[in-house]
Amino acid sequence: MTARKTGRPKSRKPRVAALVTPGHLVERAAGELRRGAPVLVRAAKRNESVVAVAAETVTDTTLAALVKLCGPPVSILTHARAATLKVPLYTPDVVGIPHNATVTAAELRALADPSTDLDHPLKGPFIAARVSPPEAAAASVRLAKLAGLLPATAVFKLADRARKALLTEWSLAEVPAAAISSFEDGLASHLQLLVRAHVPLNGAHDSELVAFRPVDGGQEHYAVIIGDKRGNALAPPGPVLARIHSECFTGDLLGSLKCDCGDQLRGAVKAIAESGGGVLLYLAQEGRGIGLMNKLRAYRLQDEGFDTMEANRRLGFAEDERLYDIAARMLALLGYSKVKLMTNNPDKLRALERAGIEVTERVPHRFPDNIHNRDYLRVKAEKGGHLL
Repeated sequence: MTARKTGRPKSRKPRVAALVTPGHLVERAAGELRRGAPVLVRAAKRNESVVAVAAETVTDTTLAALVKLCGPPVSILTHARAATLKVPLYTPDVVGIPHNATVTAAELRALADPSTDLDHPLKGPFIAARVSPPEAAAASVRLAKLAGLLPATAVFKLADRARKALLTEWSLAEVPAAAISSFEDGLASHLQLLVRAHVPLNGAHDSELVAFRPVDGGQEHYAVIIGDKRGNALAPPGPVLARIHSECFTGDLLGSLKCDCGDQLRGAVKAIAESGGGVLLYLAQEGRGIGLMNKLRAYRLQDEGFDTMEANRRLGFAEDERLYDIAARMLALLGYSKVKLMTNNPDKLRALERAGIEVTERVPHRFPDNIHNRDYLRVKAEKGGHLL
């Protein structure tokens, strides 16, 4: 017969929710890159973590300190930028270009920024590493993108034994490579409806502005609900007349003639109001998702003769970096699962369908061109498949 146990049961430590989520770590690390500070990108595999700096913002002082501590850096570029520089593409996704210990911040920026290629014409030839950069190095380029910077970094090898010293003595921000890689996947699911208010618009007095923000911070997006919410046009689950519009500071606010964005925005408000009601989604994805600073760089390249899609690729980006699952999540939070979509872009139709929104009809949304945007619209039709 077994003896009966007496006394108090062992106490278990209560589970404590994480105070800092992986998304917080990514946001913090992106902010560090923007201000020119190094970031420790932690790899899952032993001794494959790196210290990364953004080519666009790093200073000579920071470079010299890191070279002294870790040795010479390796530039990490996307295939799109590497192809522009005629760098051999031996490795998938990104390319590594080793440097010596005397490399300067200006040289790293010249390597990353094609809008200054004419100012620094004698670059290369470059010897690319034939071995794939570690996972953390590739993740650092994605982190630079998330920070709104040029997608180019310089990375320094970091032995695991040196990690603690960097974190304690230098107070570096640390982020897992896996958190960077999965960050965009969670943006839509973390989005929440924050606040809504009546905002009468010119030509659409019965309008409501609705603001959305991810639970763990990040970019805010907006919806404009136009019309009588008690009417059939806005009755959930739809189909509701909808327009997905990516923000364009130059076109929407300044009235730039280089694109048709301002016409599309104001035309959408007018058309939705005249139809009896609908929803305009305004996404914080300037320049097809590359950000305003990089869009202005793309404009400089266009002045040199490259078209809008060639310019994006020369900068190191894909031709379109936008995320449309964010729009689908906004519609779902508003109660809609079916839309009549105002667009000329078939990619938007397919992206919404993949994200669970039924598109019952495509409503053409075209406006007259002008001498400044004629080639831009032609390229969207010929290369982007837009139905213009």
